[in-house]
Amino acid sequence: MIISRAPLRMSFVGGGSDLPSFYREHGGAVVSTTVDKYVYVTINKKFDDSIRISYSKTEEVDTVNEIQHPIVREAMRLLKIPGGLEITSVADIPAKGTGLGSSSTFAVGLLHALYAQMGKFVSAETLARQACELEIDVLKEPIGKQDQYAAAYGGLSFIQFNADDSVFVHPIICARETLDRFQRNTICFYTGITRSASAILKAQDEAVRGSRSKQDVLRQMVRLTYDFKHELEHNNLDTVGEILHANWVLKKSLTAGVSSPAIDEWYAKACQAGATGGKLLGAGSGGFLMFYAPEEAHPAIAQALGDLRRVDFKFEPRGSAIIFVH
Repeated sequence: MIISRAPLRMSFVGGGSDLPSFYREHGGAVVSTTVDKYVYVTINKKFDDSIRISYSKTEEVDTVNEIQHPIVREAMRLLKIPGGLEITSVADIPAKGTGLGSSSTFAVGLLHALYAQMGKFVSAETLARQACELEIDVLKEPIGKQDQYAAAYGGLSFIQFNADDSVFVHPIICARETLDRFQRNTICFYTGITRSASAILKAQDEAVRGSRSKQDVLRQMVRLTYDFKHELEHNNLDTVGEILHANWVLKKSLTAGVSSPAIDEWYAKACQAGATGGKLLGAGSGGFLMFYAPEEAHPAIAQALGDLRRVDFKFEPRGSAIIFVH
């Protein structure tokens, strides 16, 4: 039996610039961190050559081509695994539409577990690149690359998307005290709204492709990632909230589907209660709201958003890992 554990991610600045239609012309960048919420994939060899897959539903099939779960099917095809496996997955957070990159995290964790089952070591770069190939090239999902690279590498990172399709992952180096305070000053709430990230990203992609002004917005967001990285590396957290707020205002201007009247109202209440900035995690329209605020303001923010569920996250320095082999 093999068990892999891949962390979900919290994206701060630059989301949307990791779409191929943008970064191949302008280059993209995000700052994100992985968090202590995970997707677990378990693989066990079956007695026969059939395949059993258990996620939100259960599949029992004889061949790879019969598998309905697209990522499982294409991962097994990619690695030329004919069958004879039982695959299960569980997640600490609802699996779809929460803005934490769960689909891509699952792809990374699945590939990691399958490679381990084959007795092969695989690098974070290979895991991230192949997860991107599965989702973007094979399955034609209109998504970007940040989630796969975050899950594979882990940690607080500046991730750069280059015109030649290469991706550079730069760990952000700052004082331990800075990282601890950054984490303590971050507060998250679950809106209870789930949505299709693919649909929102597709609408954003179409809007950006046909508009130079929207491309300029994304370029401004990319510049903010460099500012964010610079401030963290110089142990200055005074402007973190301002940069997050500027990024959120720019993100909302890309397409109407990013926010909603309810989300705008929650955001305004949090800022009135002491938050200096924040954003909706992921593509938009639902999932988790994240705010940056002095720790002493957190009780007031939680009270102002009393109808939302507060969820505590800690930053996770590790990427995808094999945590059990028997």
